[in-house]
Amino acid sequence: MDKVVDSAAEAVADIAPGSSLAVGGFGLCGIPSTLIDAVFQAGTDRLEVISNNAGVDDWGLGLLLGAGRLRRVVASYVGENKEFARQYLSGELEVELTPQGTLAERMRAGGSGIPAFFTASGVGTQVAEGGLPWRYAADGSIAIASPAKQTQTFETPEGAKEFVLERAIIADFGLVRAWRGDRHGNLVFRDSARNFNPLAAMCGRITVAEVEELVEPGALDPNQVHTPGVFVHRVVALTPAQVSDKRIERRTVRPRSGVAR
Repeated sequence: MDKVVDSAAEAVADIAPGSSLAVGGFGLCGIPSTLIDAVFQAGTDRLEVISNNAGVDDWGLGLLLGAGRLRRVVASYVGENKEFARQYLSGELEVELTPQGTLAERMRAGGSGIPAFFTASGVGTQVAEGGLPWRYAADGSIAIASPAKQTQTFETPEGAKEFVLERAIIADFGLVRAWRGDRHGNLVFRDSARNFNPLAAMCGRITVAEVEELVEPGALDPNQVHTPGVFVHRVVALTPAQVSDKRIERRTVRPRSGVAR
């Protein structure tokens, strides 16, 4: 089945207001920037985003955030986006902060048909006990707090330990970026750009992949495929300009040895 569509705009045209999006990337590494921009250009709003973070103020998910298009974010890191922090603290945005490994496993579980799982992460904290501020009121009080989660004790090789129940994540759409992909939707990610992309692809009911290099079926070594085409519904081949349009989250340099200042 040929899953290639002509443009990013066509690929995201059925993302409706209020949809949930699982978005790959870590910081600005491996983010599906072309698909995000297509959603931005379409004017879609009231979106819930599940992603490690929300980009930076003027790139990636930061574009949607700055335009007031996001109603809720499930993430593990506020990080470099000042607008993300401002909207959260002012009560304009609902934010469910989740331990990073737990977020990854919740997405993987959603794509694997596992409704929930027990983990040690968060035991003995507000992650398990509830009370984390999801949304603030205008006066700074907590308008919506996280609920308490079920805990259970299990025997482990180290003895009895307490674990907390976490629910899987299934999103309406998954948006990812791959280094190489074929027309059947098989994807290969490169180095650290792999990050959350396979997980976002798994947990989306409809997954759209932008690929830097589109190859014909059979060109990919099956042993090197990170995400099988069964998880991918649409493929967008990027232009050379789109491939090269990448940002660095924070540039840090130091003088070269032997070079006069």
